[in-house]
Amino acid sequence: MQTERPIWAPWRIEYILGEKEDGCLFCRVAAEADDEKNLVIHRGQKAFVILNLYPYNPGHLMVAPYEHISELELLAPEVAAEIMYLTQKCVSVLKQKMHPDALNTGLNLGEIAGSSIKEHLHMHIVPRWQGDNNFMPVIADMRVVPQSLADTYKHLAPGFAD
Repeated sequence: MQTERPIWAPWRIEYILGEKEDGCLFCRVAAEADDEKNLVIHRGQKAFVILNLYPYNPGHLMVAPYEHISELELLAPEVAAEIMYLTQKCVSVLKQKMHPDALNTGLNLGEIAGSSIKEHLHMHIVPRWQGDNNFMPVIADMRVVPQSLADTYKHLAPGFAD
């Protein structure tokens, strides 16, 4: 008989309970030059790729436009196209470097949809492995694939170098 077990992700409580920075996280890191410190792994012309500081899985990436915008339908077509291109690039790099069994991609538009940074839209790309921690309650026989953000950054960065 299978029973549900929670996945412990104690690093996420820091974000949940912690003080939120004033202003927009994505706008701040886009404007700063220290990409490795800010986990910005690639910069495009209209959007950039950043590691999620509080990931659901190792390699959890996000693609955000430089423009501070929350409504998908207001996004300029060329920005939307680059976000999708960078999402494709993320999928390719994650497949090459981390060999996930599958991937989740998507936008959480609005707080009720799950967006914790609702004022600046961003695409999530989450690598998945058989039995990993899910977004929903996890069934027994799962495993967590642990990796530090610094190690993930160093592992994935060369894939964006071309």
